[in-house]
Amino acid sequence: MNHTDPDRTERELTEALAALAGEVRAAPDAYRTARGEWLRRERRRRLVLAVLITVVFALATLIGLWVLNEAPSHPGVIFSGLGPAPGAPLP
Repeated sequence: MNHTDPDRTERELTEALAALAGEVRAAPDAYRTARGEWLRRERRRRLVLAVLITVVFALATLIGLWVLNEAPSHPGVIFSGLGPAPGAPLP
């Protein structure tokens, strides 16, 4: 059976992580590079969104115009002109 002191385990883990963190060296321009990449991705997302909105709007407009063009050109039953003249008293 292995009985370890929790404080000892915590101390050893802290020392190991501190040693590991001490070996990490950031590049001098790491922030500038990361920020530039983030801004580039953000610009690309906005451009894709703008193009998508434009395509959806154009498609909806074209579908609407196509539906209006497919409407029958002859008058229907409702507007057959067989009713009383406008302003005439109803029978």
